[in-house]
Amino acid sequence: NARATDQPIAGLLQDLKSRGMLKDTLVVWSGEFGRTPFAQGSNGRDHNPYGFTIWMAGGGAKPGITYGATDEFGYHAVENKLEIHDMHATMLHLLGMDHKKMTYFFDGRDMRLTDVHGHVAHDLVG
Repeated sequence: NARATDQPIAGLLQDLKSRGMLKDTLVVWSGEFGRTPFAQGSNGRDHNPYGFTIWMAGGGAKPGITYGATDEFGYHAVENKLEIHDMHATMLHLLGMDHKKMTYFFDGRDMRLTDVHGHVAHDLVG
């Protein structure tokens, strides 16, 4: 939860910046899915692949921006929607790698982490 991680993350970013390492270090904070905006009884909230948060700092990521938005319930991405393949392509780009060159042949077709429809989100690149 944010209370347990907010100060340590701020400390990490401040330390990397003070040592001159933040510009060369990409920090990504994410999970593999979001959470539904509604509770499911006493079991908490369910997985939500339709709207979730990823933040990036340093390593060439554009600082100080918010990109995209969900609907009024926080359930579906409705503005500047990115698929996970786009995020992977963008992170690899920030790490200096061309995701299209990371292709291998498997089971009769070319495969890659970003599949055939991943694109670099240049609006996120500083």
